Amino acid sequence: MSGIDVETGQVTGGGRSPRFVHWAAFLFFSAITLASSVEESNAIREEQDGEAPSGQGWAVALSSIAFALCAIIVIMQLHPIGSALIVGTKVEGAVILLLVGFWAATVSIISDARNQLSVDKEGTVTNGNLYYFSWAGFVCSVMLLVSYLRAIFGVDLAGELRSRSERLTIWSALLASQLVVMGASANIFDLYCSPNLTQSDAYCSRTTFGIVAGVIGTLISLGVVGMKIAASAVPFAGECFAALILSVLNALVVAFLTSPSGPGSPLGNLYYFSWISLVASAMLIADCFETYKSGGESSAATNAHSAGTEMTSTANGEDIAVDPLDNDDNI
Repeated sequence: MSGIDVETGQVTGGGRSPRFVHWAAFLFFSAITLASSVEESNAIREEQDGEAPSGQGWAVALSSIAFALCAIIVIMQLHPIGSALIVGTKVEGAVILLLVGFWAATVSIISDARNQLSVDKEGTVTNGNLYYFSWAGFVCSVMLLVSYLRAIFGVDLAGELRSRSERLTIWSALLASQLVVMGASANIFDLYCSPNLTQSDAYCSRTTFGIVAGVIGTLISLGVVGMKIAASAVPFAGECFAALILSVLNALVVAFLTSPSGPGSPLGNLYYFSWISLVASAMLIADCFETYKSGGESSAATNAHSAGTEMTSTANGEDIAVDPLDNDDNI
C-alpha cells in the first residue's frame, strides 16, 4: 500500500507527494501563462508586420520549459514507480530551484511594459490572464520550494521567520513590495521621462518621487530585516520609528502615484504594490502599538529564551538571566 512519510515527505510504497497539489496548480498556471503569451505575441507580430520585442520570445520560451517540466513531474507522480523516482529526491529539488528562477524572470518580462505582453506602455493591465496567472505561478513556485525544504531538510522558512524575531515576516513582505515599487517607477520613467519627455513635468516628478520612495523604503526595510536576522532583535523604539516613517512615505506614494494624474493610476505593478506597501507599513505600526500597549517584550528575555536561559527577578526588581543548568547538582 502506498503512502507518504509525514516527517520526511518521502514516498513509502509508491504514493503521491504531499506537494502534488502544488505541482498540479503550477502546471495549470504555467499552461494559462504559456497560452496567453503565445496568443499575445502572435497578435503583436501581426500588428507590427512580424516585428516584436525580444522579451516576448523569452516569455514564451521560459513558460514552455516550465510547463514541460511540470507536466513531466505531474505525470510521473500518477504512477507509484514514477513517484519513487522523483518525489523527495535531489532531482525534484533541482527542478524546483530552476522553476523559481525561470518564473521570477518570466514575471519580470511579462510585467515589463516595454514587452507589451500583459501591460501597455502606461502600465495598465491589458491581459488579465497573463498578468495574474504569471504572478500566481511565481507564488506557487515559492510554495513548492518552501514545502520541499521543510519536508526534506526540516527547514521551516515560515516558522523560522516567525520565531526569529517579531514582525520579521511583515518587514520581509514590505521589502519585496518596495523593490517592486522602485523597479516599476524606474521602468515608467525610462519609457516616458528619459531621454525624450513624452509626459508632463508633474507626471515625471511623481514618477521620480516613486523611485526615491522605493529606494528609501528598500534601504530601511533591508536594514531592519538584516538586523533582525543577524541579531534577532532591533531596538523597539527604532523599529517603530522606521515603521512610522515608511507609513507616512507610502501614504504619500499612494496619494501621488495612484491618483488620476499619477503613473500608478492604471491597474498594474505600481498600483498594486504601492497599496501593498502602505498596508504592510500600517500593519507594522499597528503591531508596534499592540506590543507597546501590552507592555512590550524585553529583548533580553527573548534572547535569553533563545539561548536556553530563564529570567528571574532580584529583590530590587531587576531582571537577570539564569542558566537552568546552574541549578542542577553536579554529578
